[in-house]
Amino acid sequence: MKIAIIGAGAAGIMAALTAKKENKNLEIELFDINDAIGKKILASGNGRCNISNEKCQVSNYIGENPNFVEYALKQFDFNSFKKFCKTIGLYLDIKEEGKVYPLSNEAKSVTTLLQSELNSLGIKLILETKIIAIKKENGKFIVVSEDKEFKDYDKVLISSGLAAAPQLNATEDGVDIASSFGHSFNPTYPSLVGLHTNFEYNSRLQGVKKEANVTLFIDGQKEQEITGDVLFTKYGLSGFAILDISQYAVPPLLFYQDVQVSINLFPNYSRNEVLGMLESLFNSSKDKEAVELLVGIVSNKLAPIIFDICKIEKNLKANEINAKQIRAIVNTLTNNRFKVTDTQGFKHAEASGGGIRTDEVDNKTYESKKCEGLYFAGEVLDIVGNRGGYNLQFAWASGFLAGKSLAKGK
Repeated sequence: MKIAIIGAGAAGIMAALTAKKENKNLEIELFDINDAIGKKILASGNGRCNISNEKCQVSNYIGENPNFVEYALKQFDFNSFKKFCKTIGLYLDIKEEGKVYPLSNEAKSVTTLLQSELNSLGIKLILETKIIAIKKENGKFIVVSEDKEFKDYDKVLISSGLAAAPQLNATEDGVDIASSFGHSFNPTYPSLVGLHTNFEYNSRLQGVKKEANVTLFIDGQKEQEITGDVLFTKYGLSGFAILDISQYAVPPLLFYQDVQVSINLFPNYSRNEVLGMLESLFNSSKDKEAVELLVGIVSNKLAPIIFDICKIEKNLKANEINAKQIRAIVNTLTNNRFKVTDTQGFKHAEASGGGIRTDEVDNKTYESKKCEGLYFAGEVLDIVGNRGGYNLQFAWASGFLAGKSLAKGK
């Protein structure tokens, strides 16, 4: 039996290895647009490779039907992944929060060992080949590249991902190919990405970073709340808390909903405590300029902007600031609203949301419900995980189930 796998990322590699181990007689050809396997694996975790997460649950995933991932996460849980890694000689470093890295602390270790395993099992790699179409004729699949046709495949797996990181040659060709077989898809969008805001002081705040509580409002309704690092940038907002909340903020943007985030720069204090802190600050140095005193609790870049937002003159002494102005400062420090206008786009996104609708794919075999012998795994499906190794764990797990299905006779 002859198998084609389109995309040599985590899902495609896992599927190829699993299928070949299950059925030694398979002839497997693994295609990729790049000149080497696992380009996105290499880029994960800032080059350290956040390869998985020990605490994966359905609640860590987003999509039209997040429950689609449940069977895969049970069949190929973290312990299964750990055992797999040991078989290829990869040892893991498990952090307290559940994030998992290679013990070498280097992503290259992962792809080197996976490449070695592919070679040892005799899986043929066809690299630097962009697949633009797949056809099915007389029960066999034909894989079409830009300049060649590859024929006589009994089964095909599409694991080519979506558009996040186009600099690594990421495309949405997999969705287009699925569509040619009658599959529908949900609109794709950049996920785990910086957010553009219409805040007039963006450029002046560039580089300011602080732990904050970020609350998301969609059409005025509170939707999500996350605490973590916020980084102010020339285009708007970034940092881990923003990347995390972007997963819930970006889809409504596609439908032109009003998307706003509120930032509380003092997540560990109540509003009254912030008020008390400010009053104490101003009372202790009544003859000093109030804006200078504010630097005692916020960045010196931020202090004058707070006064601009509150329309308070910057040359006022602390004893000249009235109660109403103090309350305005407290409100800005703990509940400053930013209107989200756009994202940093796929180039700067860690993942893609949207994709092939999961109700058209079997959640146990990952075979298409539209075309016998056609399979999907990984990011090309309408499933996206939270930041922290969840996307790679779904890629490994879905690739594992697809691989087991590919290995079975027709």
